[in-house]
Amino acid sequence: MKNRAMLFRALELGPFLANCYIVGSDRTGEGIIIDPVAEAETIMDNVRQLGLTIKIIVATHSHPDHIMALGQLKEETGAPFAMHEAEAAGMIASGMSRVMGMFMSGSAEPLPKPDMSLKDGQVIEVGDLSFTVLHTPGHSPGGISLYGHGMVFVGDTLFNFSIGRTDFPGCSHQQLIESINSKLLTLPDETIVYPGHGPQTTIRAERQHNPFLIG
Repeated sequence: MKNRAMLFRALELGPFLANCYIVGSDRTGEGIIIDPVAEAETIMDNVRQLGLTIKIIVATHSHPDHIMALGQLKEETGAPFAMHEAEAAGMIASGMSRVMGMFMSGSAEPLPKPDMSLKDGQVIEVGDLSFTVLHTPGHSPGGISLYGHGMVFVGDTLFNFSIGRTDFPGCSHQQLIESINSKLLTLPDETIVYPGHGPQTTIRAERQHNPFLIG
């Protein structure tokens, strides 16, 4: 799995310095955008440089700093948009889709609704690559991580020697720690962790040295 030829780009973008990841198959030329954070044209420039056709856009969660470029990227790629079913339901029920649409574009039009609702354990296949959805709530009710090919994309659940904040509505510190312990720290030590902000790390480093997880 880890040895398959993979095209990869990590971008730190937008006013909140959030991470967007572009991952694709070198063999099939098909790719995925993980967290359409901001600066849609910069993301699309990188997609074109990699020679990828985007087959799906996945948001690890629905906080504005992770989906500011969603509408434009969806329009430009024609790719379906997916997030966890609990996140999508909460966003629609609370009216946050319309609020975030106004915040990000100045338009009263709501953000695009998810074309796909993801569940824990579901596998997303892009060309010859596959990533398993891990439901990792705590920072948000429907927060997810994507695991495959020796890497895990964790959104704002886990950071390099830190963890996601839990002082927003719908957050739970207890749930976050449970998600990290049961879904992330059970992964192989050498798994590379790609967070929603900041530099990458590994499961081993976080298990051994993250001050929020020790003790």
